[in-house]
Amino acid sequence: MSTVQQPGGVRGAVYDRGYRPYDGPRGGRRAATFGLYKATLRRALGIRRPWQQKVAPFVLLAVVTVPAMVDVGIGYVTRDRTQDRFSIITYRGYVGVSSALLLFVALIAPDIICPDRRQRVLSLMFARPLTGTDYVLAKFGAMVTILFSFSFLPQVVLFVGQTLVADGALDYVRDNADVVWKVPAAIVIMAVYYSVVGLAFSAITSRRIVAGATIIGFFLVTSVVSLIVVGDNVDGVTQSSAATLLNLYALPLQLRDLVFLGHIDPASTLHGVANGGAYAVLVYLAVVATGATVLIGRYRWAER
Repeated sequence: MSTVQQPGGVRGAVYDRGYRPYDGPRGGRRAATFGLYKATLRRALGIRRPWQQKVAPFVLLAVVTVPAMVDVGIGYVTRDRTQDRFSIITYRGYVGVSSALLLFVALIAPDIICPDRRQRVLSLMFARPLTGTDYVLAKFGAMVTILFSFSFLPQVVLFVGQTLVADGALDYVRDNADVVWKVPAAIVIMAVYYSVVGLAFSAITSRRIVAGATIIGFFLVTSVVSLIVVGDNVDGVTQSSAATLLNLYALPLQLRDLVFLGHIDPASTLHGVANGGAYAVLVYLAVVATGATVLIGRYRWAER
């Protein structure tokens, strides 16, 4: 810094600030993709955003955790009464409760996709070493991470809590050792499914409210259509029908049953359909592949 005398006796300061180009390490595509992944996680969870943005994710996390806490509480109260001891929820059924996070998908998927298109920042992102495929992977990875974490944490609470209130902790862990892989597998199936569908619908519009309503409407319409096509029970007997696969909202639950039971649930209208499990897997893969194609195609076109 140097001092100069200006006309009129006014003294002024001149700052010699030099600027030089960045000469540190450059991460390339991987670093850019990972940076976008972290930024997406922060945005979805409301980190570094107003407190109102933090309400939805953590309220929904609390809601899906309540059944585990209630079940553990009941187990604690009835721990000394073996005959009266019961559980209100199973690990398999709790994966179905996790589908309540569909509302979270309808809120978060549009929020992490639509603003980039609405604010016209995609061209700026793709000016860096980041491709449309990298963009999709970062957004998809963040959504799957959040959905898996929010679905898996309640299961951990349930397992740890039941282990602590069981008559023999080691016996309980040994008797329920299979859930250690079944629960994560079933949750991954649901997280991938809802993430792909939610992001695909969000990618076709720049308006968050339109995307959210479309996601919820899509699953509600398919479930209603499925119920209409399958029809009512006859003489109290559940009718088997492949039309159950039209219910794309409940489709991941069919795969959940395959993971936990090894077959379709007998209470399902898909039970009794020849190769029903294989058809469920094929429809699941078709939905995921279609959503992924829409996403990648949309953003590979945008990077041009």
